[in-house]
Amino acid sequence: METNQEILVLHKEMDWLQEVIDQVICSYLLQEGHENRWQDIPLPEINADTENSIYYKKIEEWNLNLYERLCLALIIAPQIKPEVLDVFFSKNAMYDRGFTEFGGIVNKSHSGFLPTGQTFSFLITAVNPELRIEVMNVLSSSNILIKEQVLVMEATESNVPVLNQILSLNERWLHYFITGILPKPEHSVSFPAQQISTNMNWSDLVLEDHVMQQVMEIDAWLNYGETLMTEWGLENKIKPGYRTLFYGPPGTGKTLTASLLGKSTNREVYRVDLSMIVSKYIGETEKNLSKIFDVAQHKNWILFFDEADALFGKRTNASSSNDRHANQQTGYLLQRIEDFPGVVILASNLKENMDEAFSRRFQSMIHFTMPTAEERVQLWQKAFSGKCKLNPDIDIETIAENYELAGGAIINVLRYCALIAIQRNETVVTYQDLLEGIRREFRKENKTLSVTQMN
Repeated sequence: METNQEILVLHKEMDWLQEVIDQVICSYLLQEGHENRWQDIPLPEINADTENSIYYKKIEEWNLNLYERLCLALIIAPQIKPEVLDVFFSKNAMYDRGFTEFGGIVNKSHSGFLPTGQTFSFLITAVNPELRIEVMNVLSSSNILIKEQVLVMEATESNVPVLNQILSLNERWLHYFITGILPKPEHSVSFPAQQISTNMNWSDLVLEDHVMQQVMEIDAWLNYGETLMTEWGLENKIKPGYRTLFYGPPGTGKTLTASLLGKSTNREVYRVDLSMIVSKYIGETEKNLSKIFDVAQHKNWILFFDEADALFGKRTNASSSNDRHANQQTGYLLQRIEDFPGVVILASNLKENMDEAFSRRFQSMIHFTMPTAEERVQLWQKAFSGKCKLNPDIDIETIAENYELAGGAIINVLRYCALIAIQRNETVVTYQDLLEGIRREFRKENKTLSVTQMN
């Protein structure tokens, strides 16, 4: 359907919202026609021109009830037809000020009325206060509109009632309702994760054979897991999803492997930003993490928790309230991971850092070791196989034998050497360039090059 047709559908929804608002205010102020019910106002008619509307299809998919649909229309209004909400600027003649019960705010950069939870509550409960439970259901964290991050609730200041939070439409969904294209979630407080990808292929990954075999088991699950669960009936015997631990020193290929698993199975991989997840405040870490799981629940994403020790580390003896809180938090994380139907990859430098409760529930635990000298030869060859090449006099095997470096560190050396070479207007890397690049990587780990190594 063309974009202008989708906008027409949204405007019809705004016309319905206008009628609802007018009827609620009429009933509340006991004006003529106050005996009529807003619930009886017919919803926009779906005809041959609009039956394939993206908006209507989503309403049907989410199975929205009347109150959820009203909330969705309310948060769309400031974006599509803000004048629909102008009636809420009316003054209470008795107090010569706006009606408190209307809620809403006016933003410095927007002259129109921005609805709050109180605005929505007024529309539902002005005449029927017993419907307050419907308001709570729509604005609860378990509601589909919040889980899918369609509805965003934002507090303007601290210590204000919950219903004073601004209700707004996520811009991604506005874009979708108009164009049919849903932009990817952006890394933010409301979505503390970032998509990762790679231009590399499996042939660029150098791992021991038994490690690669374990990785391929995950690849097989990604390709055939759904068939096993449904057609083979394993859903009655095992929990959905796949949980695995990658552990080993930095730079040994954990992140690259996660990215390649996504690339080879056509799935998006999201690295969870633990710095935005972990909070010292009770309940906040769980709340932040739920933002990730709620959105990912209905997607075929791979969730990658790098440096996962911060979230999934060992529990302590509950000798203090902080310890008890930490243990409760770990229990919550365990439950969410176990219930998640997708693939979760946890990465850690040390297996021993992980809580045993998680370890017991992993389908696999893969040890990414430092590459052997033979594997380092492959890594050096692959790194300098493009335009930037090593001087033919450099003995790769000797370099690989003398310097124990992970694949990630070797790529860092490539980056340094390429920058040095291009400044000389050359493409060939000298032995001294290479040695300096290696020295820089050693310094990161407080290592130094011995005289024997340099000669």
